[in-house]
Amino acid sequence: MPNNAVYKKELVLVLSGIEDPALMRVFLEDLLSPAEFTEIAKRLELVRQLDAGISQREIAESLGVGIATVTRGSRALKRRNSGFQKILDLFFRKKR
Repeated sequence: MPNNAVYKKELVLVLSGIEDPALMRVFLEDLLSPAEFTEIAKRLELVRQLDAGISQREIAESLGVGIATVTRGSRALKRRNSGFQKILDLFFRKKR
């Protein structure tokens, strides 16, 4: 019987250990289908747009995703200790 928790832990360890952006890109291209890679990138972009105050409908239309996908991102962004909030702080928000 597969142990998905172990697989996820190993994946997180591998991803967190990759420091070279070029290596990360080729690994993700090998790991994911082109559609999966694109959808994950869109998820990050929709969270960035939500954080910038763009409406859910505008985001859904501009990225070609369903409103449910945007709503899911919005809910995740609002959670206490959200990973999205932490990533936005680390990589995208201007330091104040």
